Order: sequence, then structure tokens, then C-alpha cells
Amino acid sequence: MADAILLGKAGEAPVHLLPRMANRHGLIAGATGTGKTVTLRVIAEQMSRQGVPCFVADVKGDLAGLARPGAPNPKIAERAATLGMSGFAYRAAPVVFWDVYGERGLPLRATISELGPLLLARLLGLSDVQEAVLYLAFKVADDNGLLLLDLKDLQALLAFLDEKRDDVERHYGKIAPASLAAIQRGLLVLEQEGAEKFFGEPVVQLADLMRTDTQGRGAVNVLAAERLVNKPKLYSTVLLWLLSELWEQLPEVGDPEQPKLLFFFDEAHLLFNDAPKPLLEKIEQVTRLIRSKGVGVFYVTQNPLDVPDIVLGQLGNRVQHALRAFTVRDQKAVRAAAETFRLNPKLDVEKAIGELGVGEALISTLDEKGTPTPVERALVRPPETRLDVITDEERKAAIAASGLAETYGQAVDRESAHEILTGRAGARVKEGPPAGQPPAAPPVEDTPPVFKPGPARGSAPTPSEPPRRPPVLQREEGGIGGVLGGIFGTGGRQSRRETIGEAMAKSAARAVGSQVGRAIIRGILGGILK
Repeated sequence: MADAILLGKAGEAPVHLLPRMANRHGLIAGATGTGKTVTLRVIAEQMSRQGVPCFVADVKGDLAGLARPGAPNPKIAERAATLGMSGFAYRAAPVVFWDVYGERGLPLRATISELGPLLLARLLGLSDVQEAVLYLAFKVADDNGLLLLDLKDLQALLAFLDEKRDDVERHYGKIAPASLAAIQRGLLVLEQEGAEKFFGEPVVQLADLMRTDTQGRGAVNVLAAERLVNKPKLYSTVLLWLLSELWEQLPEVGDPEQPKLLFFFDEAHLLFNDAPKPLLEKIEQVTRLIRSKGVGVFYVTQNPLDVPDIVLGQLGNRVQHALRAFTVRDQKAVRAAAETFRLNPKLDVEKAIGELGVGEALISTLDEKGTPTPVERALVRPPETRLDVITDEERKAAIAASGLAETYGQAVDRESAHEILTGRAGARVKEGPPAGQPPAAPPVEDTPPVFKPGPARGSAPTPSEPPRRPPVLQREEGGIGGVLGGIFGTGGRQSRRETIGEAMAKSAARAVGSQVGRAIIRGILGGILK
């Protein structure tokens, strides 16, 4: 059985988080500067030491310090002594850096098909009518075995729908030109914001997020999000896509002794701002159901009111840092936070929330029976890793030590919808290697982690090589009319008897269409939409 994790002490009484209850999710809340990030860091450190991989979004740049041991600090030493932590030591966690833009970590990519029309519609800010047109575009791609991997694939498909609108409408329904134009403009905005780097291959394999090192410690995946968080919809879309992939691909495990993965959603209010009701319902469903896949989700936000009630009700482990009641809304948040804890007759919770100092928190976790413990006012334990930012050289050394740079460092541009619809089937367009190669790790006082290949504890899907989706077969005729003209009876393919090779090619193309269809149906939030 995994050891209970010490979060802090309430007087002389220790306050623990049970690993087997961590997949019941949690909330870390509090005003800016009250210690939320330190609490997140402590939980990630200790879970990693017990072999649990974690995924954290680093929105301020300071969580990168997880990769380095902490520097001796009198305040930290004093806190450790106050809590009676005789075995406290400064040590690094095995960190893997990721970055949607590929600048401060390994590129984190997804395909257009994997993202799906619902998440993409939210990312583009589409109306209901425009979203319906986007669904139609995905349906056309599905029916015709067109892979939608990156932005230019979707742009080429939309151009085709506009050019062949009369033929498409006879089979799929009316398409408003204004809606097509709105989607195209939205894609141009995404491209200008650098989001095109997120779409493409190779797609991250879940097994590479769920590794352990040779010491049995879980990998701490740190998403460099200092730049990404300035694009709130893209930020929340990336994290929600990852959650949906976990829900889709991981098997049911019930209640394991410890989670397979702990997922921290920092700045969680960005996920829920302006989210339509159907999306909120799906987020609530994923939060509730992903527990059975062994994944725990901790939402980190300033105000508990940022999280809708339907989601807040699923968060069993609560760490509440100070809230300052300067406004009417703040006062309401204090009352709401106080009322969500299990009552402790010895503690005035509403009063305590406003009195908490930095490094203090009100904590209520789940006991062995899954019952919330009475809330306690506790001193939070100090972290073991570096609180400051790390240097670029240290970051590059950690990226090199992960052993994944060769797998994800270079983009792959396979034959997909863009090549087929523009008559360039078979033309391979590959991006060059990223500028500069990571230098060898500089000498450091601690040994960098060495990761085991493959999934952690056999829990994640096995990575496949080559990439998961089969390539689209090269078409004989080029151009839009030649490639898809026969679909609507407008294009001029000569009727002739099939050869054995052609029959096999058609069978393979149908398999491709089925594969794309499954990806599209999965879209957002996995099998829930099936």
C-alpha cells in the first residue's frame, strides 16, 4: 500500500493525503501569493516519489524548478523543523518539459481530427450555425478517407467545400458561405497566434506521459505555459484535449492503490469562462468518469466560485489558502468556500479563511472510506525542489535526459487532405530540424533521471511506430476535381474493371476512413459522445 503523503500539520496533528484517494480529484484555491503553487509542487513531488506520474501546467515559469534540488533556505529549514520532518532533504524530481510552441520543451502536438469539431469550434469562437458547418466538413473528410492532421488540411477542405458547394449541398445539406468564411478567418487568426504548431504529428503518446525512472519515481511532465496562458481558449483546449485522450485510451481500473496519473489544471477558471452548457456538461462527465481510469484531476484557481457546482461537487480533496474579502464577490466566495468543508466544531472556517498567512491552508481530504475529514487549519510542508526558475542550460539538459527529443523533436508532414485536395498527393513536405540541438547536460551535483522505456507499470497504451494513423493512399489523379469529383458524380473517372491491386487499395482506403471516423467521433471527451 502506498504511504500517506504528509501535506502539513494542524498543531501536532499531521494532515495527510491518501494516494488511493487522490483519483477522487481535488481543489487548490486561494488568492495570489498565498501558496497555491507551493501546495501543487509539494503534492507533485511526493506523488512522483511514490511512482505516480504527474502533469502540471507551468503558467508562471517557477514550476520548472521541480527539475532541480532546492537550495538551502533558512525559512524552509525552519518550517521543516517546526513540522518535525527529520528526513527532509533537497532533491530534484524527474521532469520532462513540453511546450505547444516547441520552444521551451518537447513539442506537444495533436491532430485536427483528434481535437474534434466541438473543441475546435470553441477554440474558434463559432456560433451554433458555424459549428454545424464545421461538423459537416468533418463528415465529408470522414466519408472520403481524408486525414485532417494540421491547419492546412482543414483549410484545403474548406476551400474544396466552397468550390464544390452545390454538389456538397445535394449530399450533406445547405452550407452558408458566410459560415465557411467565418471558419476560414478563425483559422487564419489561429495561424497568426502560432497555434499551427500545436496541430500536426508526431502526436504525443500517453505512454510517454506516464513513465517512471530507474528509481521508480513517476515522471513530472511540465507544460511550459507562460506564453500559452495568454491565449486562454488555446490553453484550456490543450489541457481538455489531454484529459479526453486519457479518458478514451486508458482501461478501467476501478480504485487502484494509487493513481496512474495526477493531472493539475492550473488557472482553471480559463476552462470555464464563457463555456457553453453542453461543454460544461461534458467536462463534468469527464471529471466524474475519469476517476475509474485511475486519473486524478486537481483544479487550481484563485476563487472556488470559478469552478461550476457540477464540477466542484466531484472534488473530494480540498486545500484552501487565504481569500481576501475586499469586494462583495470576495465575501460571497469566502462564505461559499467555508460551507463546502466538513464542519469542525473547534474552527470558525469563514473567519479563518481571511486570517490565513502565506504557507497556511485549510485542508480536508478523503479518509480510507472516502469520507471527507473535518477541515483543519494547517501549516503546509515545505517543498524539496528549487523554488526559483531554472536556467536555459538546465532546461535543455532535462530535455536531453528525457530521451524523447529524437521522437518528438522533428515534425512529420504525411500525405493528408491538403496534399490530395491540392493535387500534390505523394509530395512530402517536411519541416527541418528545430534550430540548434540541445547541448549535452552540464555537470550538476545530482544525477539526472534515467527513464524506463514504455508505459509506467503497464498502465498506458504501448507507443506505436510508425504513428497511429495509417497513411492515405496516393491517388492517381491530381487536383480537386480529379480527386473527389467522383464522389458527387461530377468528376470524370472512366468506368473500367478493377484490378486486384485496385480492389486492395479501395479496401485500405475504407479502413483509413473508418480510422478517421473513429478519431472524429471521439473528438472531445472520448467515448462519451459515442
